[in-house]
Amino acid sequence: MVKRVSKRVSEIVFLIAAGGSTYYLIEIWFRGFSHWTMFVLGGVALTFCSFQGEVMHWSEPMWIQIIRAVLFLTSLEFMTGIICNKWLKIGIWDYRDQPFQLCGQICLPFMVMFSGLLCLAIVLGGVVLWGVYGEKKPEFHVL
Repeated sequence: MVKRVSKRVSEIVFLIAAGGSTYYLIEIWFRGFSHWTMFVLGGVALTFCSFQGEVMHWSEPMWIQIIRAVLFLTSLEFMTGIICNKWLKIGIWDYRDQPFQLCGQICLPFMVMFSGLLCLAIVLGGVVLWGVYGEKKPEFHVL
């Protein structure tokens, strides 16, 4: 029991570090700056993408996993934006000039872009859990 819990904690820490670092670096590459909250958001995203597939035994089509991940991450981004940008006035991002935006915190064009990144995160997370931690081998399928 203790060994299983420590293995799961190791998986979570690894996924948070990998997802957070990757997302933080992507932001720096494209925007020239980032914020520590984006590290947390990226880490939570990779962790969610990895475990949602595992929980469903990799039986669901990729498009369902992507939709679930996009809705989850967009909700987190909206809540993070409201707290950091609106309440705390940190000003990490502002989508008010984008089409189909909500309160300047989320917008449809970035949701679509994130869906591609989340597809990669689902695959990467599944492969890491299988290859590094010996979890069930993921079987990705479209339909």
